[in-house]
Amino acid sequence: MIQGARQFRDLYWERGAPGRETPAALTKRLYQWWLVGLLLKLIGSSWDVSWHFKWLRDDLAPPHLINTVGTVIVVGLTLFHTFTGYGGDKPTIRLMQVGSGIFLIALPIDVINHRVNGLDITSWSGSHALLYLGTAVMLAGAIRGWMKNYPEGRGRTLGLAALWFFFLENVWFPNQHQEYGVRALQAYDSGRPEAEPILLQFAADQLGVPVGREAVVNFALPIADWVYPVWGLVAAAIVLVIARRTIDKKWAATAVVGGYVAYRCLIWPLLAGIDFPKSAVPLFLVLVGLAIDAAHAVDMPTPAKAVLGSAAVTTVGYVGIWFQQEYLWGPPISFSSAAVTAVLLAVLWTAGDLLVHRRLAGVTPRAGLPAAS
Repeated sequence: MIQGARQFRDLYWERGAPGRETPAALTKRLYQWWLVGLLLKLIGSSWDVSWHFKWLRDDLAPPHLINTVGTVIVVGLTLFHTFTGYGGDKPTIRLMQVGSGIFLIALPIDVINHRVNGLDITSWSGSHALLYLGTAVMLAGAIRGWMKNYPEGRGRTLGLAALWFFFLENVWFPNQHQEYGVRALQAYDSGRPEAEPILLQFAADQLGVPVGREAVVNFALPIADWVYPVWGLVAAAIVLVIARRTIDKKWAATAVVGGYVAYRCLIWPLLAGIDFPKSAVPLFLVLVGLAIDAAHAVDMPTPAKAVLGSAAVTTVGYVGIWFQQEYLWGPPISFSSAAVTAVLLAVLWTAGDLLVHRRLAGVTPRAGLPAAS
């Protein structure tokens, strides 16, 4: 291994400008390591949210350590791209740099926030938002680099779908607070709380009340009921629309979101098997992917496609959440927020399409360029 690292250093570790010609073998190796680093970040973050519903926060908890290894890999890759210029043009590497920078700045801010404010379990805090933002920008760079540099073939399509899977997971991540919270409250009401007594006592002390249902509700479901569907459906749908366009394959959106839902169906029983809290799984997201793919399969003007697609996403999303509330597990939501979701998604979808069409206006299409509609 040491000898291989030395050979790699001797071959490629040299100063270069962004966008320099990169051997195909090196491109594959770099971006496959991106997938490895992001996978470790995913596993760490998935365990982390479950950990926070069982134990008090610990900077050196195993989920944090796994996430840190993944972060070290992607930051190391960013440094390699920056120094050598291999594997990405200037905009690609800039996105990686900015995303890594935001993430690294957010880490000490998050630690300080916990020192000052205590538990701060909610996924919606400002320091956590910076972590999501940094990861999103970093992922945007990896996606752009993959599209522009990874060799053609089946692996290119699968890897691009995997990167969009990671992007979808990142934007959906804060909604997991409500998905774990609803199960945590049900467990407490049934007399079998999943949180350890030290965590329940800490949450009660922060609120200044005895350990009881009031403290558990404030700990498990402190987020307004409209947030889950509005943020979740709008953000997920926009990500899936862009994924469908960039992958440029039938049912690409369904494949990406299906992979995410399958992952969630796999990870929670594994965590439950080692005695960690369970979550509600957003099964309804598969219907959102199907609605987006169906909208792209219909030949109609772009504005109409955005409006009808948004209406379909909103309908299947809210009905799907209601079904899960009735027959499985689902967070409490404000159904009156459906109109806001539909309008906001339609506006963003339409604006995005208009921006793409404007940028492509007057450009001679190249072979293989994904359609803008």
